[in-house]
Amino acid sequence: MPPYMPSQRRRHLRIGSSLLASAGLCLALAAGAQAAPAASAKAAPAAKAPAAAPAKAKTAGSSKVVDFHKWDEYLGTESDQYSAYNQINRSNVSKLAPAWTFETGAGSPDHFQPLFVDGKLYIILHGNTLVSLDAASGKELWRKPLQGRAGSRGMNYWQSANGKDRRLLFLNNGMLTAVSAETGDPIPTFGEDGKVDIRVGLAGDISKIRPLQTDNPGQVYKNLVIISLPAGAYDFASPPADIHAYDVRTGKLVWKFHVVPQKGEFGYDTWPAKDHEKYGGVHNWSESTIDPELGIMYIPTGTGRYDFYGGTRPGNNLFANSILALDAKTGKRIWHFQAVHHDLWDYDFSVAPKLLTIHKDGKDIPIIAQASKQGFLYVLNRKTGKPIWPIVERPVPASDVPGEQASPTQPFPTWPKPFARQGKFTDDLIDPYISDADKAKVKQQLHDCRNEGIFTPPSLTCTIEIPGHNGGAEWGLVAADPVKHRVFVAARNLPTYDKLSLDPKEDPASLPNAGPDVKPYKAPVDFMLQSNSLSAIAPPWSTITAYDMDSGKIIWQVPDGEVTPLAEKGITGTGSHVPRGGTIATAGGLVFNGTSSDRKVRARDAATGKVLWEYDLPAAQEGVPAVYEVKGRQYIVFPVGGNGEFSNNLGLSKPGPSQYIAFALPAK
Repeated sequence: MPPYMPSQRRRHLRIGSSLLASAGLCLALAAGAQAAPAASAKAAPAAKAPAAAPAKAKTAGSSKVVDFHKWDEYLGTESDQYSAYNQINRSNVSKLAPAWTFETGAGSPDHFQPLFVDGKLYIILHGNTLVSLDAASGKELWRKPLQGRAGSRGMNYWQSANGKDRRLLFLNNGMLTAVSAETGDPIPTFGEDGKVDIRVGLAGDISKIRPLQTDNPGQVYKNLVIISLPAGAYDFASPPADIHAYDVRTGKLVWKFHVVPQKGEFGYDTWPAKDHEKYGGVHNWSESTIDPELGIMYIPTGTGRYDFYGGTRPGNNLFANSILALDAKTGKRIWHFQAVHHDLWDYDFSVAPKLLTIHKDGKDIPIIAQASKQGFLYVLNRKTGKPIWPIVERPVPASDVPGEQASPTQPFPTWPKPFARQGKFTDDLIDPYISDADKAKVKQQLHDCRNEGIFTPPSLTCTIEIPGHNGGAEWGLVAADPVKHRVFVAARNLPTYDKLSLDPKEDPASLPNAGPDVKPYKAPVDFMLQSNSLSAIAPPWSTITAYDMDSGKIIWQVPDGEVTPLAEKGITGTGSHVPRGGTIATAGGLVFNGTSSDRKVRARDAATGKVLWEYDLPAAQEGVPAVYEVKGRQYIVFPVGGNGEFSNNLGLSKPGPSQYIAFALPAK
């Protein structure tokens, strides 16, 4: 695996090698899964083009294949972020150019992934307006204003067996909402006037719980729409983020799964019995995946509340920080795998598991590949939850905070190697592009704080964590090629500074499981951004890593973009400054993704990581693109807008208008 090779300063080569070496340091340890008992548009002319060759992949242990040409669900078919279209490929991608643009107007920058159905695109703009576009021209067909905030990343599509009833389903102001895909009008027979309050089904008085709005659109399975509720509060006491399944035709609640197990349920004893009803969080705020043949929904969950202090919740806290495999028809647990015991770092899973069937030891094995904030790639048999390569428990640093009972061990995958920087933040990893005063401050922090590597608990002094809770893999950043058995992870290398202190607004007696040593310790979010808005840690600030999943080996790893003000000085190979441009793979042998601090979209050779095409954008690219074909012409549409999450105050020019840009080969 070749290390990245920046063109400026030998120091970068040492830092880059350090990243790869640190990945090798953390190859030891982990636990197995447990199974349950049995606004305007500009268009270029369209043209005919040859049809795409079929690209299909085996499903879980059968001869059935999956067609990956559709893009009518969030993250594409089976959440793999993969398209079978290959009209745009390695031989011609250099000719890719804008086919049309659609400006979205004033408002928050958009990162909503379009849905494509029968020649139309569906988008929610600025979280408050539903729009339908002609997919070939970008021309607006209709728009419907929404009351309150709607999910900003994606939505669901469902149609009846005869195709006459077509619906879009999304969360709007805490309501599961169903509208006609033809007109955008509410479906009056769904719930009450097209809406269902997703709080219904939670225990207690739901009027005391704020409306539960989230950007995770959930998944459709047959005639069910399955929604992961968000956590009701960012505090020690919080409603649990249960999983609800609704009849897609009527809105009726069909089943629910308790992410914090209730009395008599498996995992109940991993939380204190005292004040059990106050424990919550454990939310799947990000993404999820359904295997339609097995009828299993894979749901990656988040931490229990409160995120950085767990003195109120001693125990391993199932089903926090877990992959849940649920029977999509009934909600029954099939198996689970917990990746973090008693989370104190906000290491929730933030990306959907990827489905592949790999060939190992002479057998075809159906797997999920789950990337994490920690930089690990967990690879499990998706029927049983058993690790494909050993995952073992390893001792980790103990907590020094009163009342805290940190887990003495954590699961570590022994293979594949991590994709993100891990380990101790040493002086030689201080960012060379920050001021001398900032360097001195960071150096002092590294010496004063607990700085013992991954899973070092937050402390009253301070703790340095690598990766931090906004590092590693985040939503939209992971794609899979189920045909070539590859996984592509765009990762962010961003540490955090965690310092606990007493919250004077909290009454200790009001805490769940209150006791003499249990106090309301909280930590402000500190991503260690310096006076010039760059990270305290040296580049690369982001990378893309390609894995061969048959062997688990890393095929290639390269920096993911640049920072324009640095590149203008000849400093390259840094990776974009913590981007969140969605990653997609295609049957054309390409991997596409966008970046923010250099405002580009790129196509890489999936086999080598080499950039084959790039395009300068008027603003940052964040969110997942969509891939589709209309009248023989393949399109790739990217949401574009704003500066990007961690690119403010970097000296970039004012961003251009927010818009969707569709790329295609020149019309013939």
